[in-house]
Amino acid sequence: MANAIYPIYKQNLLAGTAGYDLDNNTVADGPYLALIDTGTYTYSALHDFYNDLSGIVGTDQRLASPSVVNGTFDAADLLFTSVTGPTVEGFVIYRHNSGANTTWPLVEYYDQPGGGLPLTPNGGNITVTFNALGIFTI
Repeated sequence: MANAIYPIYKQNLLAGTAGYDLDNNTVADGPYLALIDTGTYTYSALHDFYNDLSGIVGTDQRLASPSVVNGTFDAADLLFTSVTGPTVEGFVIYRHNSGANTTWPLVEYYDQPGGGLPLTPNGGNITVTFNALGIFTI
């Protein structure tokens, strides 16, 4: 599977559905990143919310300093500490809110090799370094 913005996310974003913005970063709301073992999770264009995910490695992290400029979403690089578990072959960005995980929209799936993927956690830290041009552009 190539990198993809989840189609249902794009549909809701274009329709102006409340709760799909990514530059909101309050205590309860904002973009998060989950490390994924693709031996357990398989991308589907029909997936829409966090509860569709499996194979999550470590503890999800909130993206700091999210921004949207000229259609490009970006955020600060991300540090996962003391990660153990199965091999990480990808990640998923989703938008957390104060509701149940059945209401947290999936945004982007990323599984391209290179840039450190795949990696095998060894109890150390994992840094996710985003492209200087941004995470993705719509």
